Amino acid sequence: MKSTLTVIKFTIKEMVKRKSFLISTLIILLLIIIGFNVPNILKTIQGENNMEKLLIVDNDNIFEGNLEILKQMNLEYEIQIGKATFDEIKIKIENEEITNAIIIDRQENNIKIRYIVKNMTMMSGVPENIINAINTVYSNMQISKLGLTQQQLQSITPNFEFTLEQTEEEKAEGNILAMMIMSIVLFYAIYFCAYQVSSSITTEKTSKIMETLVTSTTPKTIVLGKTIGIGIVGLLQMVLIVGTALISAKVFLEEELLQSVLDMSNVTPYLAIISIIYFILGYFTYALLYALTGSTVSKPEDIQSANGPVAIVAVIGFYLSYFTMMNPTSKINLFASLFPISSPFCMPFRIMMGLASEIDVAISIAILIVTILVIAKIAIKIYSNAILNYGTKMSIKDIIKIYKDK
Repeated sequence: MKSTLTVIKFTIKEMVKRKSFLISTLIILLLIIIGFNVPNILKTIQGENNMEKLLIVDNDNIFEGNLEILKQMNLEYEIQIGKATFDEIKIKIENEEITNAIIIDRQENNIKIRYIVKNMTMMSGVPENIINAINTVYSNMQISKLGLTQQQLQSITPNFEFTLEQTEEEKAEGNILAMMIMSIVLFYAIYFCAYQVSSSITTEKTSKIMETLVTSTTPKTIVLGKTIGIGIVGLLQMVLIVGTALISAKVFLEEELLQSVLDMSNVTPYLAIISIIYFILGYFTYALLYALTGSTVSKPEDIQSANGPVAIVAVIGFYLSYFTMMNPTSKINLFASLFPISSPFCMPFRIMMGLASEIDVAISIAILIVTILVIAKIAIKIYSNAILNYGTKMSIKDIIKIYKDK
């Protein structure tokens, strides 16, 4: 135990002292703070009133002055009603007096509406809310001329109430955007922390530090000590990053925007504890795999190619959980929450959605623990035989042979 603690302390000190670690953490924190300040920065640049200015021209008085009603509607535009020719509108747009304009003309039995913009792109089009508002104003104007009673008007324009329901008893709840962000954070935290294990092992093999470690302790202690040490640093880094993000969101974002985009009402102490548990278990799963690949190479430049298979497994696990979020009540999503390569990213999501029972969580954690023990046994065995290998990178055939040797 004392030897393991010594390796853990040594690993933590080495990780924290690295300039690359300190600089990357600082850059991430700065990007988070700047990112949450983007709305405030844009508001400062554009001014407080950054709504587009829309000029509506009804030269033939088709709407009989009723277009003024549009100003009272919440259309997210600063509406101006007036008279102008196309050339005059062009000058107004060039001088930034208005953003765009609508010209309403009568042509025989039709009413032509031209939407004028400075330049057209593939995404250009008449805003749907403007179309609906103009249709509503014109329809109400024509209906009022018919002299209908209030009861007749209500029968023509009933208030429909639409609701979305499902036949399955299992129902997902919560803000899916916040949940996807949470899964992405977990994936990158687990992946990049685990990646550091193979990098650390290979670097120390190259600098001959490992020879000293092997003579003073056992390979098993080295594997567990380095994995736990890097994991502690990674967990503290994740807490720092998530804490900075939450504080920045609370300080810099408006309350309405924060509630609509990042609704954290489903985040409970239970979910936070479970997320930390899955981070630890997911990290150990991938870290031990990376310890295995790190022990098979003798040059730092070979790390990337050696880590390729593990990286593919990690990406498959992440996308398996990520894409099943589109249908969280499906059997595939349940499978992803139990499958060990994807459960660290998926199960916290299912808990947040209110879909996972305590039995599901217990089974998922049990599967992860068994997987970790199996990988640890294999990794330590290979590590013990390959750690002092200074030759070329070993092939899969060599690894299998080493594992079978007593």
